Amino acid sequence: MSARATIAHCLAAAQQGLAGSDSPRLDAELLLAHVLGVTRTHLHAWPEQELDQGQQTAFTALVERRAAGEPVAYLLGEREFWSLSLRVTPDTLIPRPETELLVEQALARIPKDAAQDIIDLGTGSGAIALALAHARPRCRVTATDRSLAALAVARDNAARLGIANVAFVAGDWFAPLAGHHFHVVAANPPYVAQNDPHLQRGDVRFEPADALKAGEEGLDDITRLIEAAPAHLLPGGWLLLEHGFDQGAAVRALLHRHGFEAMETVRDYAGNERLSLARTVATNA
Repeated sequence: MSARATIAHCLAAAQQGLAGSDSPRLDAELLLAHVLGVTRTHLHAWPEQELDQGQQTAFTALVERRAAGEPVAYLLGEREFWSLSLRVTPDTLIPRPETELLVEQALARIPKDAAQDIIDLGTGSGAIALALAHARPRCRVTATDRSLAALAVARDNAARLGIANVAFVAGDWFAPLAGHHFHVVAANPPYVAQNDPHLQRGDVRFEPADALKAGEEGLDDITRLIEAAPAHLLPGGWLLLEHGFDQGAAVRALLHRHGFEAMETVRDYAGNERLSLARTVATNA
């Protein structure tokens, strides 16, 4: 980039350098807006604005890292999820739009004025837990993760967003929750087969592997959760699990085997089976 380059010049040059990305123009705009501390709308409104040398250097460095494959979310240090701006780091998965479907389905089963107990297992950045807690402020939400680094990010997100009805607990799935029971259990567990070639492509190369891989068929953690969930769900309580596009039948079979009812698999907006949910048998009280 030449000295005193304009916004338009920088974006054009960066777009060429990011030709290998699925969205080179968007990536370039997000990175430049971050460096300048402005919105993407500002970039479009003031294309002749010049960058100083420090801004050019910072932008070039980010573009080079993105060209090498680093996810934009890690480069920016944040990702929006359910209209919440979340800090993300390489210690956490990057929240994805399809996981908002899990939040949507959970909220459909939690009355707006409810004061229920909810848990998000393997919370990562806190995306699911914070979205549920924000939308249902009277509920008590617990978020667990075995990664202390991920929990630190989630706690920071809760503090920054001013969401106080979430408790964070370190531990592997249900392990730290003996004797606790919940109205809703939600999780986006690892569900990628350990030899899946997609693990060597795109953004996932930079994400924590233990938050993605789950054995030979990608079902190890889902199986553990379904086996353990009945002991931690109240009668009529709901279990919601995100999973791979080709795992719906296997997950429904596991749910049936462990005594759940009202099983359903929900498709995402691309038409793929994305999550399965079911509830424990309600009492006749």
